[in-house]
Amino acid sequence: MAMIVTFFLVPLGSAVYYALVDFNGINPQPPFVGADNFVELFGDPKVWAALKNNAIWIVLGTAAPLAIGLGLALLMWAVRRGSIFYRVAFFFPYVLPQVAIGVVWGWIYDPVRGWLNQALETVGLGSLATGWLGNPDTALYAVLGTAVWATTGFVFIIFLSALRNVDMELVEASRLDGTNPFQRLWHIILPQIMPVFLMVTTITLIGGFSVFDIIFIMTGGGPAGATEVLGTYAYSSAFQLNRISYGTALALVITVLAVPFAVGLNRLQRRLSLQGTGA
Repeated sequence: MAMIVTFFLVPLGSAVYYALVDFNGINPQPPFVGADNFVELFGDPKVWAALKNNAIWIVLGTAAPLAIGLGLALLMWAVRRGSIFYRVAFFFPYVLPQVAIGVVWGWIYDPVRGWLNQALETVGLGSLATGWLGNPDTALYAVLGTAVWATTGFVFIIFLSALRNVDMELVEASRLDGTNPFQRLWHIILPQIMPVFLMVTTITLIGGFSVFDIIFIMTGGGPAGATEVLGTYAYSSAFQLNRISYGTALALVITVLAVPFAVGLNRLQRRLSLQGTGA
């Protein structure tokens, strides 16, 4: 309780206070403005543009790691020889610092010296080469691709561990009954790992709401706001424009949007886990 009060309730109360005043970072007694920051927020077109980018990030940034991670886990499920090497290789990007990932992938996307454009030209697809981080049409998806690359290893390791607990007798029985791989995955495997699946979904989904560091490092929200999300807009409002209260209000909106998803998925995961144990 002491830790919850110190590291959650006190900061939350402080954030609510600053969202209700007009604090510029200097005035020790900021004037009370009530809900003015929130009223301005809902009428700010930049907020809606950032929220749209967040929505794209949440959908693709959740679905892609889940699909790729589960696919890799299924491929590695029966592998015994060299399995440790593969697990370490796939998981390694997840433990790298986000700053290092952003810098290295910035080099990869470089329009002149980046190996991505050079590789496209080598295979005869030079027409697809572009300034990936400088093009408003591709910048968000380029950064998102980097984030998916960095996150998939975590999803892969969790799913692979969950697959070790799947009842193989049911899988073999369904195979003898003539089911195809997709039917076995949908009706036999996924129901047994669903609590873990929901846990991973919750983690990646919340990450989509609160994403900041990888975007800030690679594009800073540009070009022309093409990669701006609520997190980067809150940061720029608070620390670059000295609108501390407005940035805090944006941060609270992120929390309000993310909490219902986290609570709902957590309750569903708990219910499925209790059903699995017969409780």
